[in-house]
Amino acid sequence: MKVIFAGTPEFAATALAAIHEAGHEIVLVLTQPDRPAGRGMQLHASAVKQYALAHNIPVAQPVSLRLDGKYPAVAAEAHTLLHSTPHDVMVVAAYGLILPLSVLNIPPLGCLNIHGSLLPRWRGAAPIHRAIEVGDPETGITIMQMEEGLDTGPMLLAERVAIADTDTTGSLHDTLAALGGNLIVQALQRLALGELPATVQPELGITYAAKISKEEAALDWVLSAESLSRKIRAFNPFPGTHTQYGDKTIKVFHARALPPAAYDDTPVPGEILSASANDGIIVACGTGCLQLTELQKPGGKRLPAAEFLQGFPLSVGTKFS
Repeated sequence: MKVIFAGTPEFAATALAAIHEAGHEIVLVLTQPDRPAGRGMQLHASAVKQYALAHNIPVAQPVSLRLDGKYPAVAAEAHTLLHSTPHDVMVVAAYGLILPLSVLNIPPLGCLNIHGSLLPRWRGAAPIHRAIEVGDPETGITIMQMEEGLDTGPMLLAERVAIADTDTTGSLHDTLAALGGNLIVQALQRLALGELPATVQPELGITYAAKISKEEAALDWVLSAESLSRKIRAFNPFPGTHTQYGDKTIKVFHARALPPAAYDDTPVPGEILSASANDGIIVACGTGCLQLTELQKPGGKRLPAAEFLQGFPLSVGTKFS
């Protein structure tokens, strides 16, 4: 099939590679404009653009596709390009731009979206983060037919994945990206044969995965150790959770929840109960304790707790805030 692909990050690049390697003709790639990144804030191409250029696939990077938006001339040019590029279907994965109805109606076989959850649970921008954060036992990939609503379109294919107690957003992202690539290839094969029936999403079980903000990343030690452990996994690798120790901001990337410990007194949430190479860094929470196993001091590297303590000693009885 002739495919137009729209996507930006690594999650999307994995799907693009799967479609390309399956023998489909990628006639055009849409991706977000290059963004400044790194310490030098140099412009960097998206993972999707890098793959496309490496395989001589034409790339377009419009800042908007909305004819009634802030950049109507840019959107009109993009519409003209889409209309003039012969194709069968558009595949969308983590593109980052809203596709208006005027775009959704262009592909003869419509627009297929690769979504990182089991719809209708976790519609929206951060389905992987939110599934881990709330403790869902499983998630998955849904291939859906796109419509104007936010991830509301009919479901075409879906596959489940268990969420392990050790999964972070980073590890689960990689699992789901590979699964998304496999499923979209299956979907395109079945679509070409006219054997891809659609199922309307149920009204029961709808939840929304709001975009992750850095303001959410602070650890509130009044919460249970279990919920804090999930949050740390959900925010790893980005934006990373953090806590204050005096005037220093410490990032926490790995931790595990411990049952309530038998200490002499009832500890105050945030109190450091242990800070040694043998026992690690154990912190009191609203319920239970949290053992911090990977941390990062300002300007430093992510380190195991024992190495972190060598360069940033913590005192038992003091508090994170």
